[in-house]
Amino acid sequence: MRRSLRHTTAAVLAAGLVLTLTACSEAEDAVKNKVKDEASKAVDSTLNKEYEVTYEVTGKNVDSIEFANGKGDALNPTLETVNKPQLPWKKTVTLRGVMAPTVIPSALDAGGAADITCKVTHDGKVLVEKKSSGAAAVSPCIAVSPIAANKLP
Repeated sequence: MRRSLRHTTAAVLAAGLVLTLTACSEAEDAVKNKVKDEASKAVDSTLNKEYEVTYEVTGKNVDSIEFANGKGDALNPTLETVNKPQLPWKKTVTLRGVMAPTVIPSALDAGGAADITCKVTHDGKVLVEKKSSGAAAVSPCIAVSPIAANKLP
């Protein structure tokens, strides 16, 4: 009789352990799913949030200006080109999420008199400013998205 009581007790304890482990596993899965859902919402929110930047180019003998115009996506942004721009040149565009604000003015001047300054601003704050001069001047101003910058630790 003692032997069957021990077997019954052992069986009840084993069943309780199995139920407890199953419940813990289900709770762990629920927590993992909740974290995954929240992370997905945060990423979607970050990728879809819009912000404005202003590109500015000054100098002399600038042949062209390429800039991210807000179309495309962060990995493959659409660049628009302005040939023979009137300086000073200024353009405000709306970008999304982690899209990098980008403006790339360039100039070729055999006499070496090309001079370029570019700047990207967001909410009155300069994100990046670069200068270049000489016979072949290129001044890429590429900044980190202010949306991404605010999410970095």
